[in-house]
Amino acid sequence: MRFHRESRQEAYDAIVVGGGVGGLSAGALLARGGRRVLVVERHDRPGGYAHAFRRRRYRFDSAVHVVGGCAPTSFDGGGLVHRVLRVLGVDDLCTFERVDPFYTAVYPDLALCVPSGLEEFVDAHVRCFPREEKGIRQVVQLCLDLRLETQRAPELLFELDFGRMRRLFPTLLRYHRTTLASVLDEHLQDPRLKAVLATLWPYLGLPPSRVSFVYWATMLTSYALDGAYYCKGTFQKLADALVAGLERAGGELLLKSTVRRIEVRDGRARGVVLENGQRISAPLVISNADARQTFEELVGVEHLPAAFVRELRRMRPSISAFVVYTATRLDLRALGASHETFFYRSFDHERHYSGLGGEVEWLSVTVPTLYDPSLAPPGEHVLTVTTLMPYDASSSWRHEKDRLAERLLREVDARLPGYRDGLVFAEAATPRTMERYTRNRDGAIYGFELSPEQVGPTRLANQSPLPGLVLAGHWTRPGGGIYGVVTSGFQTARMVEGFPSAAAYWQALERRQTPGA
Repeated sequence: MRFHRESRQEAYDAIVVGGGVGGLSAGALLARGGRRVLVVERHDRPGGYAHAFRRRRYRFDSAVHVVGGCAPTSFDGGGLVHRVLRVLGVDDLCTFERVDPFYTAVYPDLALCVPSGLEEFVDAHVRCFPREEKGIRQVVQLCLDLRLETQRAPELLFELDFGRMRRLFPTLLRYHRTTLASVLDEHLQDPRLKAVLATLWPYLGLPPSRVSFVYWATMLTSYALDGAYYCKGTFQKLADALVAGLERAGGELLLKSTVRRIEVRDGRARGVVLENGQRISAPLVISNADARQTFEELVGVEHLPAAFVRELRRMRPSISAFVVYTATRLDLRALGASHETFFYRSFDHERHYSGLGGEVEWLSVTVPTLYDPSLAPPGEHVLTVTTLMPYDASSSWRHEKDRLAERLLREVDARLPGYRDGLVFAEAATPRTMERYTRNRDGAIYGFELSPEQVGPTRLANQSPLPGLVLAGHWTRPGGGIYGVVTSGFQTARMVEGFPSAAAYWQALERRQTPGA
């Protein structure tokens, strides 16, 4: 990337604070519509949690393992990532490999290799729990119903009376405040099956008793219907493609630059001041940064309604993670390893979550070199070990890091014999590392936590209470994950452009044969 210490202009139509995937999506789409856009990013590369890094001869994704919505054709309403890249004219810059099997779940005396595809997902679970087939299919059908309703809801929800809402969104209205655990209890009997169906809860950062069923359902159907994909060359390629779309449309990316404050005059956002003192004006500022920092530090609470500030401070950030990035000479393909494997000590996910910061109750192992051998030298694999971890699990991560990394490495070696003997590289990242690179409060990896009380209409709106300031990324609607933040970027751009529906906005974008047309 080329570094510029100051922007090339003093005024833009829109300034994006933070070069995460949500902010890049919003900025690139607005640039595609003809606006002059500047994205300001404090790191030396774009992407946020989608950024990648190199160590010796190895390349690692910092946090993203798979993403949905990458196929040119998909289930109705899917394919969002592919569609955004295509309208930006940069879909040729990313190669997505479909991950199949999607993941492997390992429990005491039970291992389930889950294939890609919705029917395949159902059949795999029915084979293990044949007596619960009816309940399994009921849960999956609920997920499908929710997916369809949540796609229509943002455009229609506030325009309808309650009677019409009940007819159009019966499933969403019934389950919008429901947890995953309560739905599984409603339809299933076997506690082992409930645990196995909930295997992916770490992707949302909360156990079944606390995670939103609506958000879990939309995540599951995104992967099962659209497919789970790995971006060859690391997910940095996805971030770089969005930057290419931004720049081809005349936009600009400023790296290694920190926004000191968002300027507010006459009751609205008017631009930003960089840490180096440069003032840049714009009638629109899009914050992809931490929500509390955006409003409390960059804006100042004196410019905001008191009720909004109270609500903001009430919201809970998500958990963080502890990650060990490793490389090994062990032949993982011969061992039958999957791209993603979850290892659980028991069938009790509440115990797995409550034990975070103490014993290692679970972990996930990701081996992207099974789909992209270019990430390591021939005969070697990169392998990432992850467990969720609260920021306050240690009073000093500097002293705790090596001890916890060693425990995780021992756990992997117990499950993949020979792993430690073949280990050639290991480096750990703590919640403090996550905070340092992204500035997310307490290293939060999903923005605000994805509980029923903090998704949907109760999550921060894309439109902030300060005129001229809007939000994109995982702190706003719909929520965390790559698919979620791309959705937020699209929603924000559509709102700014004033299109009444997603379909109308897509049509306008697709009519433009060349950037800026």
